[in-house]
Amino acid sequence: MARTVWDSSVGKKTVMAVSGLIMLSYLVVHMIGNLKIFFGAGEFNHYAHWLRTLGEPFMHYEWTLWVIRVVLVVAVVAHAVSAYQLSRRDIRARPTKYVHSRPRAGYATRTMRWGGIILGLFIVWHLLDLTTGTVHSGGFQEGHPYQNVVDTFSTWYGNVIYIVAMLALGLHIRHGFWSAAQTLGAGSRTRDRALKATANVLALLLTAGFIAVPVGVMTGVVS
Repeated sequence: MARTVWDSSVGKKTVMAVSGLIMLSYLVVHMIGNLKIFFGAGEFNHYAHWLRTLGEPFMHYEWTLWVIRVVLVVAVVAHAVSAYQLSRRDIRARPTKYVHSRPRAGYATRTMRWGGIILGLFIVWHLLDLTTGTVHSGGFQEGHPYQNVVDTFSTWYGNVIYIVAMLALGLHIRHGFWSAAQTLGAGSRTRDRALKATANVLALLLTAGFIAVPVGVMTGVVS
């Protein structure tokens, strides 16, 4: 039964919608946590430590955080695989070129595809920068996330990579939230306007919220 659902286009779109909403929920919480940086190093570092002790004493140190990470990895992989397979299925269904020069994919579709690629590359860079410290500029300090964030956004390339990725994220959420709502049957003539407005507001708030951090470092508000 599960294999039959997965093999269908509807099943893949449903997987994309559900996994996308899981990631969106995480992003909202992650953005709120990031904004704690404006309350100073003590507040931000305490928040980072709290994440690692979440669920204690029932859960051991970092166990809850690892559960969240595993869920997110599964969601990202499921989302990416579904998107790729749906894209390939669409190409196979229409192997010949259009007679007119109009591109096969519409603006929203092309934005989602390229935005997904940009975000995938960004996730890898972001983890290597602020989680493992592999590509971090300067000396990565384990247990000092505030200073690590300031170091990253004290470089021009750190700001460019992050801001470009967040703009791509905003466009991805704007189109993706609407698409997910339609896939899961939430759309209707009476609700479509509200769903579009919600998608726009979410995209704007998340983009602005995430970009506020590098802007804060660049302007000296966070230092």
